[in-house]
Amino acid sequence: MRVRAVSALASGAAVLAALSLPTAAQAQARPLPNAAARLQGLAVQPNVRLGNAEFSNGVVNGGKDIVIGTTARKTFKVTYDVYDANGVVLSQAFLWQGTDSSDVDTITGALAANDTADCTESSTSTGHYSCKATFTVDPKRDLAGNGVAGTWKLILGVYDFYANVSTDDDVTRTLIKRASKLTADASPEPVKKGRTITVKGKLTRANWDTGTYQGYKGQSTKLQFRKKGSSVYTTLKTVTSSTGGALTATTVAKYDGYYRFVYAGTKATQAAKTAGDFVDVR
Repeated sequence: MRVRAVSALASGAAVLAALSLPTAAQAQARPLPNAAARLQGLAVQPNVRLGNAEFSNGVVNGGKDIVIGTTARKTFKVTYDVYDANGVVLSQAFLWQGTDSSDVDTITGALAANDTADCTESSTSTGHYSCKATFTVDPKRDLAGNGVAGTWKLILGVYDFYANVSTDDDVTRTLIKRASKLTADASPEPVKKGRTITVKGKLTRANWDTGTYQGYKGQSTKLQFRKKGSSVYTTLKTVTSSTGGALTATTVAKYDGYYRFVYAGTKATQAAKTAGDFVDVR
């Protein structure tokens, strides 16, 4: 990797460490301890790239949704590429939520990577860097309640060897979702052919306000059946979860097989499906 003036390198480090989110946003978002002390200055206008560096190929959590429960910490990677003809001294990654990264009143969430990103310059293409950063999110400390579930944006900042800053506050987007749980119990078992089978279950999801799982009412959930010896499930009907997330569906017993519930999820809540519950039809 190239070497520039030590003074420029030190200056870049000092300035990057001072990036911070406006104080008002900290109160709204309850981000990681240092996120509010790092994000300010990364972007002055919404959805606008600043500086000479070019950011590309941003990927959060391997392209998968980030699903967070009530207690366990969630660790995931963010990868991206940077091109800067003047090199990259330091780079930081953040996730933020809102409409304008420069306006404290429109920032609803902020999460900082655990440390500065690890950036490696290509051995065959000068100025091209591959970077990766690690995030760890504690639902009890870092999420400001259920309202922040949904779309989050990746904001990146770099300093080159001359202490020039480049930023992009919307490199890519990801979904942070509330974890869900789903159960299914089919009865009676065994059952005579032609009799009614009742499948009961419950849909719950993580409540980041209370730190518990609570019933999710009003959600369409499919009852599916797989005949014994088959690998394919067929949808029998769709039911809606009631108070406490309760699910109840009935069907006529025809063949031995497995019954399950399937929930498609939303932008804010994880999809879920149960294991098949076997019923012997006689």
